[in-house]
Amino acid sequence: MTFNACPPPLVLSRRRPDWRFAWGSKTYIMAVLNVTPDSFSDGGEYDRLDLAVERARQAIAGGADIVDIGGQSTRPGAEEVGVAVECERVVPAIAAIRAQSDIPISIDTYHSEVAEAAIEAGADLVNDVTGGTRDAVMLPTVARLEVPVCLMHMRGTPKTMQSLAQYGDVVAETIATLEERAQAAMAAGIPRERIILDPGIGFAKTYEQNLEILRRLPEFQSLGSALLLGVSRKSFIGKVLDRPDPRERVWGTGAACTACIAGGAHILRVHDVTQMRDISRVADAIYRSVTDNEPEATRD
Repeated sequence: MTFNACPPPLVLSRRRPDWRFAWGSKTYIMAVLNVTPDSFSDGGEYDRLDLAVERARQAIAGGADIVDIGGQSTRPGAEEVGVAVECERVVPAIAAIRAQSDIPISIDTYHSEVAEAAIEAGADLVNDVTGGTRDAVMLPTVARLEVPVCLMHMRGTPKTMQSLAQYGDVVAETIATLEERAQAAMAAGIPRERIILDPGIGFAKTYEQNLEILRRLPEFQSLGSALLLGVSRKSFIGKVLDRPDPRERVWGTGAACTACIAGGAHILRVHDVTQMRDISRVADAIYRSVTDNEPEATRD
């Protein structure tokens, strides 16, 4: 497998210009930290501040490059909790983790008010599963804050998305929508090099469509942006393995993560950090010829 030219390195933020991500030099691991009672896989496990901080500590020790904190479940059928509740969940966790570590922190939200409060508390980038479509001022807010943004492909809302999975060509249409969202972000003032794109595995996609995206992932390199993939513990893995419990999908997740790396993914969003770090290191040695253990998000 040969990779196309990689996107330019990402300088994490204006506030922290010393953190850089060199896309293509290794696979970066984004650890999931849901401070929610109802997320599909780990709901209720980290919705206390002390548990959230300990989860972050374990993820960092396990090799995470980024911690992604979310206070609103985006599982299929999830109800919205509102900006106030979301802020109450994520802001204390971000502040507490930032007080103990300089790990890059991502805020998983589609509300600009939550994003701004999270950045103020110490987060470094915004991860919006709606691609900046749900909140009209999300993209201008990110531009003003001068932080990177991850824009995901999704249709509808978590409550309605699984009824909106009708495509002629799921890959071509997902790529077209992601390019449109990248153009909207740039029009709002976000430089292309600060835009990360996510095909949205499991979001308004059927079992077969998820597999098709993974088979054709190299086509997404035409977007020219870093690619984030979130396959961890997803239901398509459970269907393949006949494992209804998401916690029993660790090694199926590993196989899917390897496929992502072979297809050119730059970031993997995962629950099982230590295991996926080992898997990514071996896959990097095979597909990227990376064999050293030095972290690539480094200080100049």
